[in-house]
Amino acid sequence: MTADQSFAGKTAVVTGAASGIGLTVARHFAERGARIVGVDLAEQVTDIVAGLPGSGHHGITKDLTAPTAAHEVFEFVLAEAGTPHILVNSAGIALLDPATEVSAERWQATIDVNLSASFYMAQAAGRLMLDAGYGRIINLASQAAVVGLDQHAAYCASKAAIVGLTRVLSLEWARRGITVNAVSPTVVETPLGKQAWAGEKGEKAKAQIPVGRFAQPEEVAALIAFLASDAAAMITGENVLIDGGFTSV
Repeated sequence: MTADQSFAGKTAVVTGAASGIGLTVARHFAERGARIVGVDLAEQVTDIVAGLPGSGHHGITKDLTAPTAAHEVFEFVLAEAGTPHILVNSAGIALLDPATEVSAERWQATIDVNLSASFYMAQAAGRLMLDAGYGRIINLASQAAVVGLDQHAAYCASKAAIVGLTRVLSLEWARRGITVNAVSPTVVETPLGKQAWAGEKGEKAKAQIPVGRFAQPEEVAALIAFLASDAAAMITGENVLIDGGFTSV
């Protein structure tokens, strides 16, 4: 992907857009001409998305774990921004517990946010994209989708399921102009990531990554933008790792 990759005229829907990777992705697309519809549980998403570069952006406060929420989001998208071209499922949570201590509530919350909400959004977007004959869907998975991590039973299960879902959707929709891919980062240095992995814990984790550092949000956004571009039209059903070689060790 060239630095001047343009998404002018494209509508990109990004979940988790109020902070972290989702906000970086939304800004990356906006800087390249896309119209953004950002969705987040946080009420400030409206002001945050409105302040992105360019114009015509919209923020929606929505709990995407509700089965009808995705339909409501895309009703709004159609009315205010037109047929969506790109969906990035970035919203997620990480509730960490030893496997013997995972409560039913924390297990279900992880599955609801990380997996079910992503499916509902992809399903609703896919229906519109199939009618249009074009679409790009990128799901945020994790290195936890392909390796086991201590105290990550619910998180690993949800992210592995995202990879499986991605493969099914890519298979069903490829012949109608839609690609569906997953992106699996290692720890990303968002403000929350920096806080969670500060100090000795973070240094030990970095030492296990061959490149010796964590990923930057902009690096993840650039990969997502490539997969959303026409240059990646032949790539679908993939889980692209961005982990500095962690899973190759």
